[in-house]
Amino acid sequence: MSHILKNKIRIGIVGAQFGAGFQFHIHPNSVVQAVSDLSAYGRMHLQKVYNCHRAYESLEELLKDKEIDAVFIATPPHMHANHVIKALKAGKHVLSAVPLALKLEDCIEVLSMVEKTGLKYMLAETSFYRQITITARKFYNQKLFGKIFSTTAEYSHPGMEEFFFENGKPTWRHGLPPMYYPTHCISFLTGVTGERLVSVSCLGWGDDSVKLKNNSYNNPFWNEKALFRTNNDTNLTVTINWKGALKNVETACWEGDKMSLYFEDSENKMTIIKNSNEIGLDDGGFKNYKNIVEKQDQILWWKTEMLPENLRMDSGHGGSHCFITHEFIDSILNDREPKIDIYEALACTVPGIIAHESAIKGGETLKIPLFNEKNVSSE
Repeated sequence: MSHILKNKIRIGIVGAQFGAGFQFHIHPNSVVQAVSDLSAYGRMHLQKVYNCHRAYESLEELLKDKEIDAVFIATPPHMHANHVIKALKAGKHVLSAVPLALKLEDCIEVLSMVEKTGLKYMLAETSFYRQITITARKFYNQKLFGKIFSTTAEYSHPGMEEFFFENGKPTWRHGLPPMYYPTHCISFLTGVTGERLVSVSCLGWGDDSVKLKNNSYNNPFWNEKALFRTNNDTNLTVTINWKGALKNVETACWEGDKMSLYFEDSENKMTIIKNSNEIGLDDGGFKNYKNIVEKQDQILWWKTEMLPENLRMDSGHGGSHCFITHEFIDSILNDREPKIDIYEALACTVPGIIAHESAIKGGETLKIPLFNEKNVSSE
């Protein structure tokens, strides 16, 4: 691995779409050393965003640069495993866009390489650092929920078929099984409680559309809904939709026996429901407990000391990008595992792969493999 400059991590950015949305050029402890994209336009765009003069035409060329300490892999998902492994072999710490991989065997291969090299690996999972998730994590650590017995998460992106083809050729999104892109939902639970998903039953919906025909995944479904069980007997319901009369949404709720938290449509609003001993009547005249309902403004954690001062700004995916930027850089500088390390990446990727297998089998309940983690914590 290249020698890290004092208090500065030199990073290479690979991929001009998602890769252009982060703050490595203004983080006090990092500098964008080089960028890469397969297209000249993409390279120029990254150079402009990050004020970087050095550009390479491929990942392979960038990895030869000995002045780069770490790499942000923001390439298409089907390339993640291969690209991450190449970067680790080249001695670079790695931040990767989601998901970890699209096949179980690729996930395991990345795990093996991370453990072999001892380098830092982090998944750029945005739901982990949405403002509402940070709040939920703090509530959980303060034991305000009591026992979280159920979490519901949804990611709906109707109109995904508009991305299926480009210049008449299929893209990696053509027919992508919804559960192959599960991390935005699963992380709402695993990233709060540290639980691991151990079984799943999943159902899919498709309409025999010609747009789904002959996709490389052999996937017949537009939408999938899964019921997971965790190692702490919590249930997690995940809905991922590509088509329908639906809201465009990434949302979640955490239901506990003492308190529940609901992510409202507005990124900056939330609803808290607490227990009450006061007896009331429902609309049928039956007695029930009158819960306390509080609608509150979401605390904007990006405005706080959780971030370096010059990173305290709103950023992509609910304010998460600045947190991801800082967590990756800080984990390298302080030689610690990032919060969304390889095991957290496995925990929010692998269950989706197994869920799609369940859907193909008509909803059969399947076991989800667990991995030998050194420590499972939501801190």
